Amino acid sequence: MKTVLTHIIDDFYERKLPTLVKRDKQFPRMVGKANVAMGMRRTGKTYFCYQHIHDLLEAGTPMHEMVYLNFEDDRLLQFSVEHFQMILDVYYGKFPNNRETVCHFFFDEIQRIEQWEVFIRRLLDTENVQIYLTGSSSKLLSSEIATSLRGRSLTTEIFPFSFSEFLRAHELFGELPQQFGAKTTSKLRYAIKEYLERGGFPEVKGIEPSLHSEILQGYIDSVILKDIIERHRVGNVLALKHLVHHIMHAPGGQFSVNKFYNTLKSMGIKCTKNSLYEYLDHLIDAYLFYRVPIHSRSEKSRRLNPAKIYVIDTGLLNAMTFRNAANHGILLENLVFMQLRRQGHIIEYVHPKSGGETDFFVRHPSSGKASLIQVCWDMSDQQTFQRELRGLQNAMEEFSIETGTIVTWDDEGMLAGHINIVPVWKWLL
Repeated sequence: MKTVLTHIIDDFYERKLPTLVKRDKQFPRMVGKANVAMGMRRTGKTYFCYQHIHDLLEAGTPMHEMVYLNFEDDRLLQFSVEHFQMILDVYYGKFPNNRETVCHFFFDEIQRIEQWEVFIRRLLDTENVQIYLTGSSSKLLSSEIATSLRGRSLTTEIFPFSFSEFLRAHELFGELPQQFGAKTTSKLRYAIKEYLERGGFPEVKGIEPSLHSEILQGYIDSVILKDIIERHRVGNVLALKHLVHHIMHAPGGQFSVNKFYNTLKSMGIKCTKNSLYEYLDHLIDAYLFYRVPIHSRSEKSRRLNPAKIYVIDTGLLNAMTFRNAANHGILLENLVFMQLRRQGHIIEYVHPKSGGETDFFVRHPSSGKASLIQVCWDMSDQQTFQRELRGLQNAMEEFSIETGTIVTWDDEGMLAGHINIVPVWKWLL
């Protein structure tokens, strides 16, 4: 194994780093903490590590003070916990003077190795290193990281490209626009249409449209097989796939396990309610789905109003389902949710006592400041728009929030009562 590790480390120093799309996030830096990049498969966690390597090089850190290992490398299939010490033996054997300086160790997909956390804790306690970990499978969940590293880690979530990252990836703007003249607006309108349809997974950038669905469907299959079936030893694959199919066809809708259980029962598919609750939790743990509860202090209200479920990427939704113009509002709502989720907001939905519904009751993660956001495809259908408007106005009055926002596809304006109407291509920026 030492010989294999020597070759892999040498390859890292000889290999040219790939061209990157700069992500909006960065690893935080705190001595004594491991940095952990987590997210669904294929969201770009490995390239996020490469981005940090680029940043370190630009800041003057020499390459030999870094080492990168991908534990899904086929040469490491026989690697196990007793081999971890060999990494240190090989690395410091090459660069003995590096024990006197801070070195940067990047371990990609480390969760594949049983008892990896024991080695990482020892490194943090005994070596002069900064550690970066990534993981796609639900073995590297926030709860498990907290248990395994006992407060010794900082987590950075990696999602598919945001709209600003999508613009950067497609080289549509050198810098994000601050002014919205006719030319800029035209480019943004074109870009948001592409973003809504393709989604933000990095791999589909520049790929033939005919291959988009096949690639994205493969991501779903990978999550279901590797992160759910294999990891949690799920035996009722048919019920699991029906659950994924059901949510994909109704993103942003309230999801009731009881109702879905009855649906499966009517189809002759056997599955317990407890299993369905577990499957949904597994899918959320794997970053495929997200749960949004109702905003209420009443336990009865939370029980009677099931959570809404959103999907990580609109490109996945388009790949898994057939959609027509009537479904665009659902995609737009999902797009808005994911932007709020990227920003780390606490997100709930609201049923005001005086009637209606508001899509998002949002609280800032640090300040706790609350805001209300309604999503409406356009203002041309006055009946629909007035319903959305009343729901927002009722929530503003009930929660004493002075301003509200309606995110649309392309409408813009200001309504009485401090309600701002903003097109999504501007709101996302």
